[in-house]
Amino acid sequence: MAQPAWQDPVPLALDTAPVPEYGSGSLADLLPTLVAGQGVPGFAAAIPELTPADRNCVFLIDGLGWEQITAHPDEAPFLHSLLPTSRGGTGRPLTAGFPSTTATSLASVGTGLPPGEHGLPGYTARNPETGELMNQLRWKPWTAPKVWQPYPTVFQLADAAGVHTAQVSAPDFEQTPLTKVALSGGSFLGRLSGEDRMDVTAQRLAAGDRSLVYTYYSEVDGKGHRFGVDSDAWRGQLMYVDGLAQRLAEQLPPRSALYITADHGMIDIPFDEQSRIDFDEDWELRAGVALLGGEGRARHVYAVPGAQADVLAVWREVLGEQFWVASRDEAIAAGWFGPTIDERVYGRIGDVVAAAHDDVIITASVNEPHESAMTGVHGSLTPVEQLVPLLEVRS
Repeated sequence: MAQPAWQDPVPLALDTAPVPEYGSGSLADLLPTLVAGQGVPGFAAAIPELTPADRNCVFLIDGLGWEQITAHPDEAPFLHSLLPTSRGGTGRPLTAGFPSTTATSLASVGTGLPPGEHGLPGYTARNPETGELMNQLRWKPWTAPKVWQPYPTVFQLADAAGVHTAQVSAPDFEQTPLTKVALSGGSFLGRLSGEDRMDVTAQRLAAGDRSLVYTYYSEVDGKGHRFGVDSDAWRGQLMYVDGLAQRLAEQLPPRSALYITADHGMIDIPFDEQSRIDFDEDWELRAGVALLGGEGRARHVYAVPGAQADVLAVWREVLGEQFWVASRDEAIAAGWFGPTIDERVYGRIGDVVAAAHDDVIITASVNEPHESAMTGVHGSLTPVEQLVPLLEVRS
């Protein structure tokens, strides 16, 4: 039934937001499960559907969510054929975690911890020590990496336990702070071409009786942001990465398990005023806001001291039918960032957290011109962004 024009809008109930499967089926649970099966001390198998292997390989394809694979059998015949193998043969996806964005997800993969513990809770987040927004993907402004994320990575702990451990990725990533805090441990091997990465990954996997090797490809995400997941450019990248995955699968040494996953999915948002709400041009949304963090579909809103309740009320009134709008404590209580929140992380989360439900984003045309011009976006709790594959090939 249509809502009468005079009736106040009813905001989305927070308990209708899908919560990531932290502890049993999220990206943070993958590496702990794999190394538990390799006998690394201190870890338990969090994803019960997976069977241990001596040699484990994780191929993470940036931006290739579950729904993108299911929707493109012709462009990704190999990956599509593996859908029944996902999550230990159950044919089910994993959840990325919130927000469903690269810096957060890679930290969850590498540390085996949810965002509330590893402390990278979004694309940008406020540093409580300085009051500045910290870009956790580009690591600007500079922040001491081990202070920001003090936990050891699963790779480091596996390497210390005698597992042959390596990461194979683009050479430019070797010295980045995000790599240091999320993906370091063992050897880093930089290779420019996707084919070289697959070949070297297979070689490193064979180099130990127990091996843990991670490799990564970024351009599916890159083309999606620029052109959208409904573009020929994106489909071309999907076809290419499908071939890379098959190339790696065909080279697996004995006693190996290859897991193909992603950090998030993606959704295209139309370029119109109804779908793109410009924070920099909206006086209501700006009122009482000191900093706008996160990204278009997963916003951290930091209020001027004393204005938190007013900002929450306005954002709920203006956006509550299209976004799940929560206070910091409500988002934490709902489990969006994981079952526990480290004290150092609490102030990094927005006073208000807004997660998109509809096909809409909050842009910032003045302060975020590059991000505001993206066609394909991600970050929220919806299935198209949140669900990621865990495709499996064994030798």
